[in-house]
Amino acid sequence: MSSELRKLSLDDFPEECERQVKDSRERLSKEEHRNYETLFGVSPCLLALTQGRRNAHRLFVKEGEASRRASVRQVCEEAHRQGVPIQRVSKNDLNKMCSGGVHQGLCLQASCLGFLTDDKTSKAPRDSSHIPLWLVLDGVQDPMNLGAILRSAYFLGVDRVASSLRNSCPLTPVVSKASSGVMEVMRVYGYDSVADMLKVKVAQGCQVIGTVGAEAENSHVPVMKCSKFQMTKPTLLLMGGEGEGLSRELRLQCEVLLTIPPRRDLHPGVESLNVSVATGILLHSLLSSRRGGH
Repeated sequence: MSSELRKLSLDDFPEECERQVKDSRERLSKEEHRNYETLFGVSPCLLALTQGRRNAHRLFVKEGEASRRASVRQVCEEAHRQGVPIQRVSKNDLNKMCSGGVHQGLCLQASCLGFLTDDKTSKAPRDSSHIPLWLVLDGVQDPMNLGAILRSAYFLGVDRVASSLRNSCPLTPVVSKASSGVMEVMRVYGYDSVADMLKVKVAQGCQVIGTVGAEAENSHVPVMKCSKFQMTKPTLLLMGGEGEGLSRELRLQCEVLLTIPPRRDLHPGVESLNVSVATGILLHSLLSSRRGGH
């Protein structure tokens, strides 16, 4: 059918025309939404807007919320300043958008944020007064753990966070929320092979420090209490994933394995710490031992 005849046909049947237009809009909307993800919560939404690392598409606000809470109003003002459309929706709509997450009355549709793979800045700084510490994650798969780790790393002053790309949690809106928005601020680098990256860093003069449970036995690498370790040169702290910890391959690349000794006799089944808690303790211990304590 020619375009003229098709137009006449649709003019004769306005309901059919309306249906086709609606179908076309829905198709475009689905294609558009595939390029975006939905952040939720005040801090992730505000920091995503202010940091400029994402393309913000639309801000969704719970009906009546903007006028009642200063924090929500601040996000709305920032979105308005940047020309991001603001749409008021029901609480149920927001719940669906973030799959029941704690949205605090806000969801932001924005482009995805991934690991950085450009490693041009990987060399240690020449300032001898600063001893850098990198946190390297391998196999951390729980987004809540990853978010908590990023928040601690940022707060404590870690120079870089790196992660394996193959067996680790991606940078999702849940990670951003768990990090209280730190994921929007702190760049996280991804590596296809953590083992290869470690070899490069060792060749550059860095030391690799791993972690192991307090009850570790038959280790081919020296084991030391974290409180006894002194950080005197550029260091990479390796943290393994939930359950299995560091792989044998990565443990063998370490100069020393650090432990966090318990302060009581532990019941079977609770002999270890959550990976995010252990990471925070070890980072604080290492950075406190750094020459000058900063």
